[in-house]
Amino acid sequence: MSTQDISRREAWVIAARPQTLPAAASPVIVGTGLAVHDAVFAALPALAALVGAGLIQIGTNFANDYYDAIQGADTEDREGFTRVTAGGLIDPESVKRAMYLTFAASILLGTYLVHVGGVPILVIGLLSVTSGIAYTGGPYPLGYHGLGDLFVFVFFGLVAVAGTYYVQAAAALADPLTVGIPPETLPMAAILAALPVAALSTNILVVNNVRDKEEDATTGKRTLAVRFGYGFARAEFLAMLALAYAVPLWFVVRPTFTPLVLLPLATLPYAVKITRTMLSETSGEILNPTLERMGRLLAAFSVLFAVGLSIPELPL
Repeated sequence: MSTQDISRREAWVIAARPQTLPAAASPVIVGTGLAVHDAVFAALPALAALVGAGLIQIGTNFANDYYDAIQGADTEDREGFTRVTAGGLIDPESVKRAMYLTFAASILLGTYLVHVGGVPILVIGLLSVTSGIAYTGGPYPLGYHGLGDLFVFVFFGLVAVAGTYYVQAAAALADPLTVGIPPETLPMAAILAALPVAALSTNILVVNNVRDKEEDATTGKRTLAVRFGYGFARAEFLAMLALAYAVPLWFVVRPTFTPLVLLPLATLPYAVKITRTMLSETSGEILNPTLERMGRLLAAFSVLFAVGLSIPELPL
């Protein structure tokens, strides 16, 4: 389909990039699975965390579309999915306005989570929104200086999973509007459970950066793939996969968890298939479908992991 055949409504859907929403939902699913295991599950905070994560993801997508276009990172040689600002489908100011409105909606929703989780959630929310803009915008765009991988690992992995667990535990164990982090609301297990989500989310970006390496090098976008080459990016991909699949092994030897925490290992053959492509391909024609497969891998791994975490003992 040429850009001339895309309606304005379709263009807004493209800009929102709904195919990226598994990356927003997955950490909430895992954090909620652990909350169920620890008997601190709270439905309303979990739902608010899910919607808030989706809004931050969409706001970040709008920001990427807008800032990549105005900074010249999206060219006619781009092999990735259609960008509406660079492609002239939606004017830049409208995309920018949509970005701010989406982030504003996430902040508005976040006021409820701040009531539940207090100052820690306020800090996390403001940092998440600021980083979503700073990923490609502002005076020092993170994605343009090789910090995109760290941004994704921290905010779409560690912060999102641990934050989801925390707001549910805080609703059950803490007073509203707490200032510090109350005891037992952020156990080490919540941090460790976040690592697979962080690693697989980062690998989505690694696939993207390998695909765009040549164009990024010409437009001044200094991703890790551009800075250190294909070999480094592929080694990073393998390391992130190894981390993701090692974490369930830590949980399975803990007495309060069951062998069901190993359920995510069922996705390993699919991960191997993706890896074979990553180790040999660089073209957008091949890696665009691989990006979608990485999203499916993240979603499947997260659902299986959440199920395994949520069951404190095997049913008789």
